[in-house]
Amino acid sequence: MKTRLLALGLGAAMVLPGLALAQQAPAPAWAQGRPDAMSSSNLAPHPPKMTTTPAEQVPVSALRVPQGFKVELWASGAPGARMMAEGPNGTVFVGSRTIGRVYAITEQGGQRQVRTLAQQLNQPNGLAVRDGNLYVIAINRVLRYDGIEGKLDNPGQPVDLTEAFGLPREEHHGWKFANFGPDGRLYMNVGVPCNICEFNRDTHAVIISFNPDGSDRRLEAKGIRNSVGFDWHPTTRELWATNNGRDWAGNETPQDTLHRIRRSGEDHGFPYCAANWRDPAITTGPAACSEFVAPAAMLGPHTAALGMRFYTGNAFPAEYRNQMFIARRGSWNRDQKSGYDVVVAKTDGQGNVTSVEPFLTGLLDEANNRFLGRPVDVLVRRDGSLLVSDEQNGAIYRITHGN
Repeated sequence: MKTRLLALGLGAAMVLPGLALAQQAPAPAWAQGRPDAMSSSNLAPHPPKMTTTPAEQVPVSALRVPQGFKVELWASGAPGARMMAEGPNGTVFVGSRTIGRVYAITEQGGQRQVRTLAQQLNQPNGLAVRDGNLYVIAINRVLRYDGIEGKLDNPGQPVDLTEAFGLPREEHHGWKFANFGPDGRLYMNVGVPCNICEFNRDTHAVIISFNPDGSDRRLEAKGIRNSVGFDWHPTTRELWATNNGRDWAGNETPQDTLHRIRRSGEDHGFPYCAANWRDPAITTGPAACSEFVAPAAMLGPHTAALGMRFYTGNAFPAEYRNQMFIARRGSWNRDQKSGYDVVVAKTDGQGNVTSVEPFLTGLLDEANNRFLGRPVDVLVRRDGSLLVSDEQNGAIYRITHGN
């Protein structure tokens, strides 16, 4: 009997290593799709800074803008600052991801006050304002703070619209950009729940819209991997959106892209195609990228093009009127870092992109392959100035022209 028990014990011991291997924690989401040949690569996402950066340590002196423009530190002390929205009374609301906060920044006598409006939310990146009400989208949750500018110090409990919107719960590329369109509908993105994979193309890698109460979901565009920034042309009302390409396909492939969406339901190709490149990782689907709507412009490989807005103010020179400012947060899946800036995509009279030019630079130290900050969003204020959020430094920069 003892011999039999011993044999059983030895057998279990021989199996246990295999069980331990099978029970190992899965690779992190950002490593999904990494080829075996790159298993020892030191490439990995750059963790955002979660603590306050003192104003004197924000790298304003490194920033560069074209001649005639001026850039200054407008606000600091908002760790993880990302997407922005402005209220009717001028309050600038700022979302975040990892730190889980929503900020409200007010201005009085030339001084800015940063309040933490909400916290302990799951990646409350998406913000939109309508009729004085603030909508906050945190992965699948949708919260509405009514009359928010009148109660910034005590916002109270929001109206919970989560069930009405019924958004997917996946966190991988689940953070949102949100804005109200010219038609009064609330638009947002739903990113792909992986790096590169096949999925339900009607629920993920899409831009969708709803009535403000969460009813009447409409598919605006599909096959856009992860758009965390979009806006409508001021005169044509066409929807334009940035898009992040996938990782682990090389330093130069694929590029991030800019998309022009002319009709609801257009198919822009992901996961089969990205930036007119047929992805070899997906063997099903069409063989040619010509079957999909082509990108309007390339925005550089792995630059993390995010927030974008058309310039609708009157304070910049005429050449910037109705042109697109795009924040590029910067690469991690690239040996030589790229992005970490704001560019301008200029179009001609037919709406074709003619150039993508640098505008705000200085946060990328190319010589040492390091970055000083990470621009995420841009916002055109009513006075015509341009705000730029810097997630890494928890800061907001203000760009003006002239004296």
